[in-house]
Amino acid sequence: MNAAETERYARHILLKEIGGPGQQRLRKATVAIVGMGGLGAPAALYLAAAGVGRLRLIDHDTVALSNLQRQVLYKSAEVGAVKVERAANALKALNPHVEIEAVAAQFPPSGGNTLLAGADIVLDGTDDFATRFAVNAACHALGITLISGAVGRWEGQVGTFKSGLTKHLPPEQRLPCYRCLVPDIPPDAETCAQVGIVGALTGVIGAMMALEAVKGVAQAGDSLAGRVLLYDGLSASSRTMVLKPDPHCAVCA
Repeated sequence: MNAAETERYARHILLKEIGGPGQQRLRKATVAIVGMGGLGAPAALYLAAAGVGRLRLIDHDTVALSNLQRQVLYKSAEVGAVKVERAANALKALNPHVEIEAVAAQFPPSGGNTLLAGADIVLDGTDDFATRFAVNAACHALGITLISGAVGRWEGQVGTFKSGLTKHLPPEQRLPCYRCLVPDIPPDAETCAQVGIVGALTGVIGAMMALEAVKGVAQAGDSLAGRVLLYDGLSASSRTMVLKPDPHCAVCA
């Protein structure tokens, strides 16, 4: 790191759990973010500020006026612009030391491995189960840690899934994948466009996803692997649910 980077990340380097070695790991890491909406936008801001060396932003959508209540990365003047392109400009302005890959594409139902290849960690901030399933399958196949977030109304959740890293271990030592949590698309599946979402909640959950990624790359603390954190913003409460591998999981069994 040069002098400017050392000063920029000084508060990280002071932490014994990160220090110089952890910051170097962040500097060498590649993190892919699928979905640059309410969760991906704040997560990307914190990861860029943290000094993650390369961020790969994957989203096919454009900025809409209804996004701006929660997607704090974008501006009113950018309505109609391609999200990943606007996000790349904003993140480079925030931290010029970070390399940004803007991939203006929809994550495919299958064959998404090429979009994630080379990533150390993947963040999934999408809002439909079919895409979440596809991202989970690709992460499992590639052996990449997946950090998944979801929000609706006043509630959110974050989980870290390392099934791909443990798939070669004996069954009793394996960790679950996202499909162990959600085996099939719920018949009553809802989106934020249908039920609403309080904007600040997406910042809370997106920041939690970024925190899990920073910890994972810097090798600090305990991850949420094998657990799911559930947060209720309306009651200001949270709880953690233990998640075991599903022996009948369509992906990781």
